[in-house]
Order: sequence, then C-alpha cells, then structure tokens
Amino acid sequence: MFSKSSNKEPEAAPPAQAPASGAVSSAAVAAAAAATQPKRRSNGVPSIFSAEVIVRGTIISMGDVQVDGKIEGDVRASSLVLGEKASVVGDVYAEDATIRGRVEGGISARKVQLASTCHVSGNILHETLSVEAGAFFEGNCRHSDNPLADAPDGQSDKRSGNGKGAPKAGDDHTRASANFTPLKT
Repeated sequence: MFSKSSNKEPEAAPPAQAPASGAVSSAAVAAAAAATQPKRRSNGVPSIFSAEVIVRGTIISMGDVQVDGKIEGDVRASSLVLGEKASVVGDVYAEDATIRGRVEGGISARKVQLASTCHVSGNILHETLSVEAGAFFEGNCRHSDNPLADAPDGQSDKRSGNGKGAPKAGDDHTRASANFTPLKT
C-alpha cells in the first residue's frame, strides 16, 4: 500500500513556455511591479510618538509611523498617520499619509487622505488624493505618477545635521535624529 519506489527520481517539470510574441504574462507584469516598489518593513506595530512628545529633527522609518505629538522637522515613512492633536512643521514623505492633525509644510505621498479635522498649509504632490468635508487645505495640489521621485534621500538634512542618510532595505528600525524636550507640567 505505502511503499517506496526503488531508484526512481522525480520527473522534472516541463519548461515554461514563452508567451506568444508580443504578449506579456500577468505574472511577469506583477513581478516587474513588485521589483519597482520599495521594500516595506512592518511587523504590524507602528512607531508611535505620543501626545507628550516633541521631536526636533528628521524622522525616517521603513515602516508605519503614528504621530500624536509635535514634530519640528521632516517625516519620511512608509505609512504615516497624523492624529487629530498632532502637528508637523516640515515636509512629509510617505507611501500612504492619513492627515487628521496639522501640517505646515509639503506632503508628497502616493495616497493622501485629508480628514475633516486636518489643517494643511503647504503643497501636496500625490498619486491619489481624498479630502473629507470640513478639511482645511491652503496650498496647491498636483497629481504625479511618482510623487516620491524627487523626495530627498536623507543624505544631507540641514535641520538636524545627521548626515546618516535614508535607511537601507533590510533596516529593522526607525532612525530619529532629534533633540527631545520634555514638557513642563
């Protein structure tokens, strides 16, 4: 019933047939699209800057970032959620940016969502933009197929002076170059 076959090697699968001339398979298109997308590292837990935190400097993360405090500098993340009481005085660069608080600076993101509680003073460069009723936006918005193409790479940050550059694919951490100021109670 269950016996081993003697000295038989498994047969090799036949080689994949090339598509007809000029035709491209959907698998090839999906593989090419995946190769051009930046590597996103996320363990399901965002880096959280709580309401009591004030950061002066640049925040760079390969994963998700949630800001409920105040950032005085640029934010670069795969995904950014800015809470209702949060503020960023600087530029935002993200694949996905959900803005519920205040941004005084530019936003460059593939997907930008402006919630009804947001206050944005600056230009928006986007692939997809959604604006809820009641959202405040003062500036220009422009569609781009690749809004992150001109995003700085982090090599020279004049505000924080860190000079460490953007994280490389495979980095598992959030890098913050900042001066932390505790709130007086």
